[in-house]
Amino acid sequence: MERGLDLVEVSPSAKPPVCRIMDYGKFKYQQQKRAAEAKKKTARVELKEVKLRPKTEIHDFKVKVKNVRRFLDAGNKVKVTIMFRGREVTHPEFGRELLKRVAEEVADIGVVEFFPSMQGRFMHMVMAPNKK
Repeated sequence: MERGLDLVEVSPSAKPPVCRIMDYGKFKYQQQKRAAEAKKKTARVELKEVKLRPKTEIHDFKVKVKNVRRFLDAGNKVKVTIMFRGREVTHPEFGRELLKRVAEEVADIGVVEFFPSMQGRFMHMVMAPNKK
């Protein structure tokens, strides 16, 4: 048209179809900006990892649990890994017990999403923050 505006079909499914006279380039630009702004505000969930050994002492265990709590508070998922060395792998129940203790310690802020499973010399468990 003379003003540099376009006839744009806004709602084709309506009866009758709805059209507007507007600057289509500007409209597309504003849509793109709104989409970028919405993408910025979405929460990014990372997978953090905490590694333990079956013979981890109580103080070190508490430090690791504190890290798990910190990660869950930040809204991230946490992968807790037990690393077995040598003949420790013949007693996976020690690792399972340790993972159970971690889950109990952070039960108020996190839930077990993926229960303990053995993969080679490693035992993994994934925890996610509670829904608020």
